[in-house]
Amino acid sequence: MAASEVPQTSAAEQRREQLAEVSPRFREQLDTRRYDRVGPDWAGGLPAQYGTAPRLKVWPNRWINVLWLLPLVLLAGVVAIAVARGIVTLPAVQDFMRTYPGESKLPADAPVGFPAWLQWQHFLNVLFMIFIVRAGLSILADHPRLYWSRHSVPGREWLRFQRPVPDDPTYTAKGDSLTLPDNVGLPGRRHSIGLARWWHLGVDVLWLANGIVFLVLLFVTGQWMRIVPMSWDVFPNALTTAIRYLSLDWPVENGWVNYNALQLIAYFITVFIAAPLAMLTGLGMSPALSTRMRWISRVFSIQFARSLHFLVLCWYLFFVVIHVSLVLTTGALRNLNHMYAGNDTQSWVGFIVFMVTTALLVVVWVAATPFTYRHPRAVRRFGMALIGPVQRLFEHVDGKPGEYTEKDISPYFWSNGRVPDSDEYRHLQEDGFRDYRLQITGQVAKPASLSLADLRALPHHEQITQHFCIQGWSGVAKWGGVSMSTILDLVEPTPNARWVVFYSFAEGADGGLYYDVQELAQMRYELTMLAYDMNDQTLPFSHGAPLRLRNEVQLGFKMVKWIQAIEFVERFEDVGGGLGGYNNDHEFFGYRQSI
Repeated sequence: MAASEVPQTSAAEQRREQLAEVSPRFREQLDTRRYDRVGPDWAGGLPAQYGTAPRLKVWPNRWINVLWLLPLVLLAGVVAIAVARGIVTLPAVQDFMRTYPGESKLPADAPVGFPAWLQWQHFLNVLFMIFIVRAGLSILADHPRLYWSRHSVPGREWLRFQRPVPDDPTYTAKGDSLTLPDNVGLPGRRHSIGLARWWHLGVDVLWLANGIVFLVLLFVTGQWMRIVPMSWDVFPNALTTAIRYLSLDWPVENGWVNYNALQLIAYFITVFIAAPLAMLTGLGMSPALSTRMRWISRVFSIQFARSLHFLVLCWYLFFVVIHVSLVLTTGALRNLNHMYAGNDTQSWVGFIVFMVTTALLVVVWVAATPFTYRHPRAVRRFGMALIGPVQRLFEHVDGKPGEYTEKDISPYFWSNGRVPDSDEYRHLQEDGFRDYRLQITGQVAKPASLSLADLRALPHHEQITQHFCIQGWSGVAKWGGVSMSTILDLVEPTPNARWVVFYSFAEGADGGLYYDVQELAQMRYELTMLAYDMNDQTLPFSHGAPLRLRNEVQLGFKMVKWIQAIEFVERFEDVGGGLGGYNNDHEFFGYRQSI
């Protein structure tokens, strides 16, 4: 055969063959381990860190230790008791208390007693709240600061459980996280937020379902009349009840027939205000819902919602302590029979049932954390089974631009993640990333290798959006770069492509390249982009230079920074640990995290 007849390989085909070898090179640098237990080297071996007693801001740059308020509260209580015991003898006060005896009159058809369904609801509610509260404390410990503004600026929080943020540019949000005792948090180990969220969100679904059943039965059976105020005299009656409690002449317990006015108000707040507020503020912390349903974000910005969520928790804890104390001190046997035996007697049946159910709850409490450490994947599957359908529903909801303007940009934006320290990245950084190439391979018709100049030559995309970190902090920034839709049009994913893998220059906490998997459909969202600018400046090193992902319907850990390659795949089970991302493989996060 003549030389001229030898088939010539086109330059395009040669380039495609070269790029086809890129994906295996990146995959070889991944850590393929998949942690199935929580060991002492959890989250990269972070040492225990316990923070400080809660500090409340009372003035700019003035903080007080909340524990110092306890003596003041006790002193106020003593003074209130003295005042109540003094005024209760006054004729005017006695006349007032005779006019308003402490409880409102119920309608003639109001039910009496506690039906069996209410007894079961009571037990299930307590059971679910154990998981919700303990897991919620672990979530709070991952960013132990509360703000009213959506901007999580150090020093502007109103309550913190951690020391002031040091003046250190390398200090990260992950480094700010705290450890909780294992029998307080669920789980307690530092930065175990992935597992805490599965418990919290998963059991939330059960708690809400239980609550819906409760409300339906409450109105169907007429029990609502016992906990909904039906006249304004509930307030003067509540004042009478408060005077009786404070004067230590406690009102006669008559909950089997009618609650006193203070009990009525407390139950009403708990059922009809605190519970809905807990749900609404929880929704306010979801990136997918807040990005799409703007009224939620406007009313409940993530930090405002987070602070209210914490105050709702404080209400529930306060309610439980007072409720249990009064149950046991105003006729324990009779009160326990009401809820645990369904009768209004002085028998020991209710007490025995109470002790048995309490022992069961104690076993659940003690076993929950060691079970989580030994079977974290089971906890993840449990949470995904319950909250997964909701996440799948909302992660397909595309957000729209225009919610924020430049005046909303945060003055501080937390750093996070292990920064790249490879020689390759250092050389690129020292040279201003002139030799940087973004490798795009996999299930695409036109693999590409793009320099920063190539990327900047593509149609420019800009957006001002809010960042939702899984740890709880937030910030608004202006991002400039190229829309992922433009990248998709450029490389033309094949029909087999379903997922997109983003490879970072940085390593994860336990070694191996950091990576994350995103659904291809979300790459077409208007707010999904590759950013090379931040706030009209070149993307800073700590926030992902030269290139980072923005996908505004997901949590922050999925916004891969320091991107060096993108691979389109049909499935991700053979990438890394096979669970859809570094944090999923190592820290039990989920590849679906839109809530």
